[in-house]
Amino acid sequence: MKRLWTWKPLGTWKPVGTWMAAAGLGSALAFLAAPPGSEAFTARVGQPAPEITGGPWINSEPLSMERLRGRVVAVEFWTFG
Repeated sequence: MKRLWTWKPLGTWKPVGTWMAAAGLGSALAFLAAPPGSEAFTARVGQPAPEITGGPWINSEPLSMERLRGRVVAVEFWTFG
């Protein structure tokens, strides 16, 4: 008896993968092309940084922006919950 079809696992999924890749690329381009919102990262360019508030300070006394002027500062935010 002659088979009417043969199993081709890659052949059946190739168009699905192509469509998924095209949809992902389209979504990424739409996201990148969207104009930034009102709170974009560039909103504070050219303006002084706000004072760091909150606490408790763990490894130092509370610092002000004036004392940090001209230094490279790495800020790590922790949240519990």
